[in-house]
Amino acid sequence: MRLIDNLDRGAMIAPRSTCLSQDGRTLNFRATVIASHAVAAQLAARGVGPGDVVATIGANSLDYMIAVLGIVRSGATWLPLNVRYAGDELRHSVTSNDCVFALCAAPQLDMMRKVFGGGAEAEARLLCIDDLDHGSAGTDLGDGPDQGPETIVAIRSTGGTTGPSKGVMISNRNYETLFATLFSTLPLPRDPVHLAIAPLSHAAGSLAWAMMPHGGRTEVMARFDAAEVLRRIESERVTHIFLTPTMLYMLLDCSELENHDYSSLHTVIYSGAPMSVEKLKRAIAAFGPVFAQAYGQAEAPFFCAILKPEDHMPVDDPVVARRLASCGRPTLFTRVEIMDDEGRLLGPGARGEIVVRGEIVMQGYYNNPAATEKAGRHGWHHTGDIGYKDEDGFLFIVDRERDVIISGGFNIFPTEIEQVIWSHPAVQDCAVIGVPDDLWGEAVKAVIELTPDATLDPEEIVGLCAERLGRMKAPKSVDIWPSLPRSPVGKVLKRDIRAKYWEGRDRAV
Repeated sequence: MRLIDNLDRGAMIAPRSTCLSQDGRTLNFRATVIASHAVAAQLAARGVGPGDVVATIGANSLDYMIAVLGIVRSGATWLPLNVRYAGDELRHSVTSNDCVFALCAAPQLDMMRKVFGGGAEAEARLLCIDDLDHGSAGTDLGDGPDQGPETIVAIRSTGGTTGPSKGVMISNRNYETLFATLFSTLPLPRDPVHLAIAPLSHAAGSLAWAMMPHGGRTEVMARFDAAEVLRRIESERVTHIFLTPTMLYMLLDCSELENHDYSSLHTVIYSGAPMSVEKLKRAIAAFGPVFAQAYGQAEAPFFCAILKPEDHMPVDDPVVARRLASCGRPTLFTRVEIMDDEGRLLGPGARGEIVVRGEIVMQGYYNNPAATEKAGRHGWHHTGDIGYKDEDGFLFIVDRERDVIISGGFNIFPTEIEQVIWSHPAVQDCAVIGVPDDLWGEAVKAVIELTPDATLDPEEIVGLCAERLGRMKAPKSVDIWPSLPRSPVGKVLKRDIRAKYWEGRDRAV
């Protein structure tokens, strides 16, 4: 199955059923197929062909999803860009992945013009998502470019703890395995309705694709609003939703929580960051036994392990309560094991790196064979997460690659932030760490050592990082220390810095 075949199957079994909707605007499956062909034709008219890398950037919208469908229909390779990224990160993603074209929402056009160098060349490489022609009944509906199972259909940017982001190559087979895993583990009900509130460029987009072959509908929300989410679950009879823990916390704290009917909910998938067990119990009480935790990463998307709804119940059972802190058990088509530094697989209870194997694992990093080889050593994909499995096969994460900050479901990598801070003339040295945050899980903090006799307004650092990297990666707080702790060889000891802020809190150093 090609990725685009998911849409075409939905159109075959339910051509008049709604595929996409947003704020009262709807497109049925037949119209969505036509729109995807029309966008593919517009890309071809601009010289974009099969295998070319085409980016999308914009907030959630029905038109954004049509743009993605058109890229995939054309045979081009889709490069989703995070709408929160600033110029430097966007420029790196575009150039390192050989991106030749971009479909942008109107608010991002000026920024992308700069990324592509400005002038006539930039204009030739951009189309506004909001202005795309969605075609008509006369649109050519040929089958499109032939593709094999290993054809790369998407490149998803990720970050590294010691360097810039890498492009993760995802094939038709990877997507097919992802959906087969989802359907076998969490079977969809009749006429599913997905409420897309997380970014369509990430997990919510994959869930939208999963609705299509079942003739299901995705209702798109442009931005997260807790009260509106609760209202729409009831009014749209939502069956599926993807939430980060932060989003779920906001729903639990919303004054509208007890004012709506949530009986339509079938599956609420939560992922992206550690989940508070106590808040998870509150969520089950409020919404019902509908929660499923998914474990994966860009390189092995989303469903390497699942804590299924039945694994959450009964919540008053001490064994179940302990398992609520786990990621569940490996899924049907993926092996998940624990490995030591020498490549030996470890038994129950032993801690080591979480490694995975199966058709869900990426095809490699784009134009980066060294990183691909390192991630795939010993014949397994290395996640960088430290964990263990218990006697019943439940997977527990006890640490992440030590410096990664997980804030609101997004991985934030300190090295690139430190590079920006070091560029300030008043900064002698710095360390960027995650500190406890009740809402976001972790918040970005910069700890700075100044050059002799220098002074610095912390807001200068916040503004500098926001300009270069975007608000998401900018420090939420900046502390200035007389000197940073260092090892005998002069390396800054982040473990010692973190200890000051995590005293009495559960966070591996």
